[in-house]
Amino acid sequence: MGLQIGGWSLMKKYDLLRTGDSIIRVMDVQDDRILVIDCIKHSMPVWRKYESLDSVLLESELLSGSFQCSGKELSVCTDDELFEATGFVSVGIDALDAEQRKVMYERYTMITPILPFIADEKMRSKLISSISEEHQVSKQTIRNYLCLYLSYLDVSVLAPKKRKEDRELTQDEKHMRWALNKFFYTTKKQSLMTAYTMMLKEKYCDVMGVLAEEYPSFYQFRYFYRKTRKMQNFYISRDGLKNYQRHNRPLTGEGVQEFAPAVGIGMLDATVCDIYLINEEGNLVGRPILTACIDAYSGLCCGYSLSWEGGVYSLRGLMLNIIADKVVWCKRFGISIQKEDWDCDMLPGTFVTDMGSEYKSENFEQITELGVTVVNLPSYRPELKGLVEKFFDLIQGMYKKHLKGKGVIEPDYQERGAHDYRKDACLTMMDFEKIILHCMIYYNSKRIIDNFPYTEAMIEAQVKPYASCIWEWGKSLIGANLITVESRELVLTLLPRTTGRFGRTGLKVNKLRYHCEGYTEQYLSGGNVTVAYNPEDVTSVWVVENGVYTEFVLIESRFQGKDLVEVQGLQNDRRTITKSEMRNNLQAQIDLAQHIEAIAGSVSGTTDVHMKNIRNTRKREQMKSHRDYMKEGKSRD
Repeated sequence: MGLQIGGWSLMKKYDLLRTGDSIIRVMDVQDDRILVIDCIKHSMPVWRKYESLDSVLLESELLSGSFQCSGKELSVCTDDELFEATGFVSVGIDALDAEQRKVMYERYTMITPILPFIADEKMRSKLISSISEEHQVSKQTIRNYLCLYLSYLDVSVLAPKKRKEDRELTQDEKHMRWALNKFFYTTKKQSLMTAYTMMLKEKYCDVMGVLAEEYPSFYQFRYFYRKTRKMQNFYISRDGLKNYQRHNRPLTGEGVQEFAPAVGIGMLDATVCDIYLINEEGNLVGRPILTACIDAYSGLCCGYSLSWEGGVYSLRGLMLNIIADKVVWCKRFGISIQKEDWDCDMLPGTFVTDMGSEYKSENFEQITELGVTVVNLPSYRPELKGLVEKFFDLIQGMYKKHLKGKGVIEPDYQERGAHDYRKDACLTMMDFEKIILHCMIYYNSKRIIDNFPYTEAMIEAQVKPYASCIWEWGKSLIGANLITVESRELVLTLLPRTTGRFGRTGLKVNKLRYHCEGYTEQYLSGGNVTVAYNPEDVTSVWVVENGVYTEFVLIESRFQGKDLVEVQGLQNDRRTITKSEMRNNLQAQIDLAQHIEAIAGSVSGTTDVHMKNIRNTRKREQMKSHRDYMKEGKSRD
């Protein structure tokens, strides 16, 4: 329904009218009043009356759409004129991204209950209050959304605007960015207020240090910081990359399931146990080192090494323990188990290690000659071998609660005034290894694995949720990667290697000589060869040729049964003694030359030497110098 004047319909609902610099939209028409909204100011709709409507309007004026209302000229306005006046650009819904459309419809949903009651101010206010409480937004926000929509009658006006990411920074913002990089994003970890103060000092003070009249406030500085802050940059710049990798980086990987689809991927790691031990004489020794291999698929502990030494030494013990018969091994400690409780006597086909020096060493990587693949994880990525990390936590958690007061370390052991847990030590290495074995047996065969990803086949086979049962099930599946190795072959593979050289005196290795039958040609031809040696006993070395180990025996018997360090010590001592006599030897050579020259100089040279009857002359001289030693011996008696 529109307002009728002289049979002409002057205005209708939702028409746009321009009056001076304002543009209004007709929201409703009732008798002699209309409900309008200011499309420029976006104020709430209000009712207006026609009190001075001019009755002598010409027909041409009516046709042109202009008339006088309350002394102001009204003219019909188009949507394009409104857009031009307000700077609004109508965008199709399809041109909006998903987030913009989501927010747009959420805002439109808020105001739709109000639209039927636009003309009823009381009901409109009541609905705005209830919607504000329901959606946890302010009433003014609801009014803003409502006025925007009514001004343009276009739902796209409610869509949030995209930020201009490439906006040129102002000079103040450039100063703020400089101050943040210079004073805040550093390892000194200065506060935001300190960075702001330093910015004012460097950029907004004259040569006398007097602050300028205009300068950014701290709230502007903080707003710029929050708007531009990137958490990755924050953590790395203030705490360092290593700390970020260890404590702050996103953990979005799937973990072991990404590379452990079957049995045969062993995770290696070592830790210092949280307990002090003594020896058989009751003297404190320290904390032992536990090295372990955990199957990534089942969680089974394939083997372990408990020793006072770490590095490659502990890895050799670990490898031998992995292929050992666990029933026989446990029997050495007086522990009886069933074969199925710990049925692991083969090497995993893949070893997953961290960047520890012992794992990256050439010595350990020789194990690849047996067909094993070694995977070195990047630094500070413990979640990629989380099973072995969790294994240490569980094992230590099992024994620590029962060994309190017996050398177990509590979390406060490094704090000032804390108890000296070394004084509580009472267990020997043998006692502690028995405890560790019991913990591992429980871990493998009795600990329930709650979150293992059971397959339909496993459920059908009623596989129990124990690591040993899952291991047995996994060994029968296609893809299980286990390698059978003899202990002697494994030991020889893990021995350190060096270069030996063939010569006429034998095979020389570590300045010692070795021999083996059948290598005469090599002794005569010479040449270098790769040799594996045992640092703890130099009696034998092994020449490595095409994966075959040939034993060579020590020639110098005085060194048999000795370790390499002891032999090198003896050799060094011999060289030291020899070197200490070098001066005396040189002096003796000089004295010798002097004596020879003195004797030779006292003899006059003859120019005529008789060359005839040499044989008779020799016989006469023999008779002159002949001595009866038997007779001389009796006379001495």
